[in-house]
Amino acid sequence: MTTTYNLPDGPQMPRWLRMIKFVSQPLKYVDDFAQIYGDTFTIRSNRSDNHLVYFSQPQALEQIFTADSRHFEVGRGNIGLKFLLGDRSFMLSDGDRHQRQRQLLAPPFHGERMRAYGEEIREITQQVSNEWQIGKPFNIRKSMQEITLRVILRVVFGLNEGQLFEELRRSLSDLLDFISSPVMSSAFFFQFIQKDFGAWSPWGWILQQRQKIDQLIYALLRERRAELGQNRQDILSLMMAARYEDGQGLSDEELHDELMTLLVAGHETTASALTWAFYWIDSLPEVREKLQKELNTIGVNPDLSSVAKLPYLTAVCQETLQIYPIAMTAFVRIVKNPITIMGYELPEGTAIVPSIYLAHHREEV
Repeated sequence: MTTTYNLPDGPQMPRWLRMIKFVSQPLKYVDDFAQIYGDTFTIRSNRSDNHLVYFSQPQALEQIFTADSRHFEVGRGNIGLKFLLGDRSFMLSDGDRHQRQRQLLAPPFHGERMRAYGEEIREITQQVSNEWQIGKPFNIRKSMQEITLRVILRVVFGLNEGQLFEELRRSLSDLLDFISSPVMSSAFFFQFIQKDFGAWSPWGWILQQRQKIDQLIYALLRERRAELGQNRQDILSLMMAARYEDGQGLSDEELHDELMTLLVAGHETTASALTWAFYWIDSLPEVREKLQKELNTIGVNPDLSSVAKLPYLTAVCQETLQIYPIAMTAFVRIVKNPITIMGYELPEGTAIVPSIYLAHHREEV
């Protein structure tokens, strides 16, 4: 018996033209298609089992996120990130392996540890903002990148100063700045750009920089393994001490990939969100005044838990992330076993794209 699958309508345009629009005008890309085709649309592939289906309505997202994970593969749908994150990143793993990694890595991100990290984040933020001068322009995005990178190096890597700190800080900053440029970010979608013609070619420089960072991270891991038992509380040390149910710990290769994952997931994303927050606060005087009034109620050095509970500050953060979410989509899921979402029967091989941006910009939201 042959199963009949039905897919939503979608644009009919050459792939190369679509990709150019996607890279150069990513917001207009999804906005235009949503205006024409609605909440759900299909980007068709030349292959019958390799289409992309965008969903943005809340009911669809709920169905996707609560579906049995055996229906989907996440790693295969986000293979373009592998060169940055590595083969063993929990963000690119599936099934039981993903569950085991999450359970192992979750404890450092809860409770008392997070409160202690909050103090370190405040200290770093103060150091960077002390460099600002009243009446003198400065690049807010670079300041936010500096804060987030220093936070990751101290809280995650356990580095605060020294040669290794400076080398990692410089190398990571150079690499992430370079690959976030419009031209180089397109390399994730156009294979022909990913050609190594030596250190003077763009991709060759990226590979060389990545190799340098790998060497620095493995040097850090060797150094940290020699210090085990010193009761360090940075996330790397806690990950090194963690054990699976069988008593095994994470290998150096796994630790390397998880460090790169936390770096890539937490650096540019957080810096961009903070930059947009400052942009909107500066653009809307009534918001700025109301926020400042609320912040003035908690004193100069408030307890961080009281800051987290401020209702208007929370609203400002949430609204910033709604207007410009740090990622346009959630991770793409490749259908492994046929599944029905919002009445559409999706065959094996279909790529499901949960659109965060479109979901946030729905009129009723």
